[in-house]
Amino acid sequence: MTASLKRLAARLPKAELHIHIEGSLEPAMMLELADRNGITLPYPDIDAVSKAYNFNCLQDFLDIYYQGMSVLQTEQDFHDLTWAYLQRCHQQNVVHCEIFFDPQGHTERGIGFEVFMPGISRALEKAQDELGISSRLIMCFLRHLDEASAFETLQAAEPYLDAITGVGLDSSELGHPPHLFRNVFERAAQLGLKRVAHAGEEGPPAYVYEALDLLGVDRIDHGNRSLEDDELVKRLASGRMPLTVCPQSNLRLAVIDDMAAHPIRKMLALGLNACINSDDPAYFGGYMNENFDALITSTGLTRDEIFQLVGNGFKSSFLPPAEIAAHMSRINEMREASKE
Repeated sequence: MTASLKRLAARLPKAELHIHIEGSLEPAMMLELADRNGITLPYPDIDAVSKAYNFNCLQDFLDIYYQGMSVLQTEQDFHDLTWAYLQRCHQQNVVHCEIFFDPQGHTERGIGFEVFMPGISRALEKAQDELGISSRLIMCFLRHLDEASAFETLQAAEPYLDAITGVGLDSSELGHPPHLFRNVFERAAQLGLKRVAHAGEEGPPAYVYEALDLLGVDRIDHGNRSLEDDELVKRLASGRMPLTVCPQSNLRLAVIDDMAAHPIRKMLALGLNACINSDDPAYFGGYMNENFDALITSTGLTRDEIFQLVGNGFKSSFLPPAEIAAHMSRINEMREASKE
């Protein structure tokens, strides 16, 4: 039964809404780009890089994550990174992705929008043409930097906004509440951008309230700790607020102690609009299918819950309604066929 459910999850078309493109930098590519660009890393080989990925909290992960970014220097680097992720999407039947990228992680190194935007965009266009994968780009502000830096980033992005769908808020959550970014999110709304924010991963339910009430978000990224507040759960459920949940990430960053304790089934039972995503797959041990596999193995995820989670992903996306409806029609066809 478990094996058949894993095959089902693998076959289903899927949308991924919580993926940091810099977090898809696999060890082999990190070393390849370091060599290409003459960057010296403290890792002599792939095994050493892989060992460095053994972390157990968000800050330890972020330290390695930002170090890994240093190998991304040219437009071609950003193209190759993005294309490698999109090829994985194709292999795993991810047909739509909404990709986060961290401009400040690059501009602080002297790598500007004129370098990374064309590289990422070329790969996205190639994936649409050659693989049939649709996509959106979401520009994240680093919350450990101040709002003034976020405003500078938004201003620098304005010539490229035709390729950017929304803004997000990521990096170390504790001590950096959403209200610190209220003004820049208001400006993003004025520019017609969608808004999402990481909240309720390490931070308390209060951060989720702030993301909703002060940032006006369209989606909550993570949101696990919302379950600690019954009124917040009711509000999220009644409003069908999407939660982009990342199981393997939750385990590796000690948001949960054991995958068997992951709250995804509880979220669905409470009426929450949760979907599955990989977050930083190169660092957390798996892309979309591996996240579904882990849940099926450890939590007893059912056939109906798999279909619900996959459907939630499309319905929570920033695709036009007609495209969402087409994807949902295909999923419903596969649901009916799987009953036979």
